[in-house]
Amino acid sequence: MTTITRYACGLDHRAMAELLNKIINAGGTTALTSTVSKSEIASWVAKDPDKSAWFVAEDTAGKLLGFQWIWPSKMRGPDACDIATFVALGQTGLGTGSALFEKTKQAASGLAYRWINATIRADNAGGLAYYQSRGFETYTTQKNVPLSDGQIVDRISKRFEL
Repeated sequence: MTTITRYACGLDHRAMAELLNKIINAGGTTALTSTVSKSEIASWVAKDPDKSAWFVAEDTAGKLLGFQWIWPSKMRGPDACDIATFVALGQTGLGTGSALFEKTKQAASGLAYRWINATIRADNAGGLAYYQSRGFETYTTQKNVPLSDGQIVDRISKRFEL
């Protein structure tokens, strides 16, 4: 399967929200517990545009396979950005995340970040494996973090040096 990666645009926001909502509704892999709207995605994309980068991956027919973004890390200082990755259910392990990360890594360097932070739920085996396979290294674990729905999870933070 051919995957096309590009910067996200306003026309992608609805499909991004739909993809993310399927992941949220399936549960167990994201800290997000409430569905999001197209306008919420748009507001996230508009936040810190000079220090953020948003990418989508799609097939040759234009179907969204996944998306990834980086934006300034509030907790880790100006040298770090946070990353989030979402791949459509049933589409993991097919190279979508790899294709997205190549673009994101280049963008992070271009935005003068020195490292990328990924914070993943400890029970998200797929997410942990994905970031590990990209070269992220664990540097801290937060125990018993409450999610907005009251669920308690551990969260593992991994670091990628640029």
